[in-house]
Amino acid sequence: MSEATQVLDPQAIAEKVRDGMFANDQASKGLGMEIEAVGPGYAKISMAVRADMLNGFAIIHGGFVTTLADSAFAFSCNSYNEQTVASGISVDFIAPAREGDVLTAEATEVALSGRTGVYDVKVTNQRGDTIAVMRGKSYRLKGRVVVPQ
Repeated sequence: MSEATQVLDPQAIAEKVRDGMFANDQASKGLGMEIEAVGPGYAKISMAVRADMLNGFAIIHGGFVTTLADSAFAFSCNSYNEQTVASGISVDFIAPAREGDVLTAEATEVALSGRTGVYDVKVTNQRGDTIAVMRGKSYRLKGRVVVPQ
């Protein structure tokens, strides 16, 4: 496959965006997040629950669960190499997570029309139990790429 063809391949674009975004994403890296998979309109990111992420009830603070879901949302909606930001999120917490749990956020594109999109994110633990669900709404910034081609 030629380089020009590879640049146009949606999966290759999503991977290039992943690499470029993650290189500058101090928040996700600082929380120990690992990107497991990306694709057009899709991202899967995991994070181990550490002691410094626990609240007064010895369960993960909801802000860390939200940050994990938001990171998956960001990588999925930027996967087309068009700079995209969140215009709103809604998070529902389903079950607690504890120190040592490994959480995985899987973001999937529900709809994309013009400059707006809708994404669903499901956060699960290592046993597959649902910890939280999030719906994100995105807005594409006109004429801005995430990484140069």
